[in-house]
Amino acid sequence: MPLQNRVDPYGEIVASPARGAMMGNRGGKFHRDDRTLGKRRWATRHWICCDLYWKGNHHEPMGKGYTSLFFLDEVTALAAGHRPCFYCRRKEAQLFLSLASPPLMADAADRIVDTERRGCKPDIEVATLPDGVMIDAGEGPFAVLGERLLKWSFEGYELAVPRRPVMSAKLLTPALYAGILARGFQPRWHPSAKLLEKGKI
Repeated sequence: MPLQNRVDPYGEIVASPARGAMMGNRGGKFHRDDRTLGKRRWATRHWICCDLYWKGNHHEPMGKGYTSLFFLDEVTALAAGHRPCFYCRRKEAQLFLSLASPPLMADAADRIVDTERRGCKPDIEVATLPDGVMIDAGEGPFAVLGERLLKWSFEGYELAVPRRPVMSAKLLTPALYAGILARGFQPRWHPSAKLLEKGKI
């Protein structure tokens, strides 16, 4: 039976047999000794996205130190409110926060995004959104990539539809992170996104 450690673009943590391409955590341990979750869904506001494999390190999914979480890709992690990790992804993490306006330190960014996560999801014009942002226009989460919207699932992106007919939607990606994407940060995509972009699936 799969552990409850897969994160969707809304930030919800569910059990899924699908494999994630990236991992992360929410500032420490919040699972119980039997490797299940109670009511808590984070330890601190420091939510990060990490390399799945880094220097041969083995990550116990629900070990003593922290609760490991898994994402389809970085686009999903950003939507759920997780930024690049300074430990295993230092250069990307530094670039990411340097693209905030104004540039931010990690703690300041985490405070802003913590507030944005707890607030209502704002409506936004889809035509203005940068690649890598996730939205919900009433049919579940979609990721913006070029002129297309890619339908998200735990297994991968399943469908590409034109962006143009969708006028507005709920912004799932925190506004701070959407701004960073707009200024040029290139998130890591699941391979299915590139196949859809090229029309191969």
